[in-house]
Amino acid sequence: MEGKTYGYVRVSTHEQNEARQLAAMRTFGVAEENIVIEKLSGKNFNRPGYQRLVKKLRRSDVLVVKSIDRLGRNYDEILEQWGFITKDRAAAIVVLDMPLLDTRQGRDLTGTLIADIVLQLLSYVAQTERENLRQRQAEGIAAARERGVRFGRERLTLPQGFEDAAQSWHCGALSASAAARDLGMSRDTFLRRARELYADSPRLL
Repeated sequence: MEGKTYGYVRVSTHEQNEARQLAAMRTFGVAEENIVIEKLSGKNFNRPGYQRLVKKLRRSDVLVVKSIDRLGRNYDEILEQWGFITKDRAAAIVVLDMPLLDTRQGRDLTGTLIADIVLQLLSYVAQTERENLRQRQAEGIAAARERGVRFGRERLTLPQGFEDAAQSWHCGALSASAAARDLGMSRDTFLRRARELYADSPRLL
């Protein structure tokens, strides 16, 4: 039995460019009633329209997308969705921007194998780029630290009299709450900084 052809279009609410994707679906021959459009960010992949669409896919059905990133936020998700659609649902996928990513029935085994290889290659390239990016970021941070650049939140300048109050607290002569109140600090901040000051010395009770 010949299956149905569905199209999936997604745009974020910040870039309303679904017209380009819709035109590509119509050119391919996807019926209007079989096109699902979602205007949601790809940040959260729990997209109701997409989930309903893939759940109703059956053997011999075809899912058409304009570009591979419509299937997921990253290549790990894309690979997961690719396997779910082609293996679990036994449907085919056509990626219009990449003719090699076409698993429609009627293509020979070599064509399907090429599609899988291309997808794996894209995943490998994306993963390698992510790792290279993390390495470049780490190297950049290390170089900046060598130049004296400090990262993170700027430490709070300690109020005048902090060391005297910390010493009184350390000796047990002043409570942390009273010391913080006198200095105009929060109790938690006072304790954290006082403990840093006396990290190598046990507090006297």
